[in-house]
Amino acid sequence: MGFFDKIKRAFTGETPEETVDTVQEKYDKGLEKTRKTFGERMNELFANFRTVDEDFFEELEETLIGADVGFDTAIRISESLRQEVKLRNAKKPAEVQNAIIEKLVNLYEEEGMDEVNELAIQPDGLTVMLFVGVNGVGKTTSIGKLAHQLKQEGKKVMLAAADTFRAGAIDQLVVWGERAGVEVVRGNAGGDPAAVVFDAMRRAKEEQVDVLLIDTAGRLQNKVNLMNELEKIQRIIQREEPAAPHEVLLVLDATTGQNAMVQAKQFKETTNVTGLVLSKLDGTAKGGIVLAIRNELHLPVKLVGLGEGIDDLEPFNPNEFVIGLFRGLLKEE
Repeated sequence: MGFFDKIKRAFTGETPEETVDTVQEKYDKGLEKTRKTFGERMNELFANFRTVDEDFFEELEETLIGADVGFDTAIRISESLRQEVKLRNAKKPAEVQNAIIEKLVNLYEEEGMDEVNELAIQPDGLTVMLFVGVNGVGKTTSIGKLAHQLKQEGKKVMLAAADTFRAGAIDQLVVWGERAGVEVVRGNAGGDPAAVVFDAMRRAKEEQVDVLLIDTAGRLQNKVNLMNELEKIQRIIQREEPAAPHEVLLVLDATTGQNAMVQAKQFKETTNVTGLVLSKLDGTAKGGIVLAIRNELHLPVKLVGLGEGIDDLEPFNPNEFVIGLFRGLLKEE
């Protein structure tokens, strides 16, 4: 039985008799805007076409691109669906819509076969996570929420305020440190970020910290400066801990859709990104960006923001995501 068949019941809106898992409820609620928009786009597409012809497939590609599933993904789905429609002799809108969703789900699963969505927390010793991304994407907030959750799990956590170019960023991280009840290593505004990281690494080892989360600057004078600064920080980390950083997490704002893809491509070219944090997924109709990221960038999503609360940063679960994205959109044939 394929992935699509296993969770088909959930797509059609049926729920098991036992209590629905609260994490799945978060995904369902967080993806509500995306699901609604995708459903509306599908309904509009089928309202405009009575026959599944070449014009239909061209419009389908536009619809999928507009749903932020990505250009390459949209073309692949359209090409694959042409063959499927012929094989099934599918003519009814419900049959075709279900085939579209099935193709999206199966492609999504196929591209994620070797993907590791779990954070690389080291079983022994210090785990170092470097957070990168442009300003305004929710980087510092995501760090604060993760610090809170790791602390709740019984881990000793430390934060490093290496975004020294904005005084506001240091202050914001200090506030999150207080909320999470964890220590924040900081320097002066305008100081050397690498010096803060050096201090944080030494102190983390001396104080037997389990996880060190490092905030970095999102915008310097130009991209070259930013990447040089990140390289310098990584060299400092590796002097103290050769296998670190264990994660380089790129934070993206899901509400920006394809702009997030552009940022991801730029950072992937110049930085050894190991995974993504998608913030504000609950506030966007562009949740299809996760499909595009997996199919075009092959970067694993590690964490997703599904609300504004301190507990609303969730480990990314592909099954729960895809159920939340398509639940209720399958049609009775």
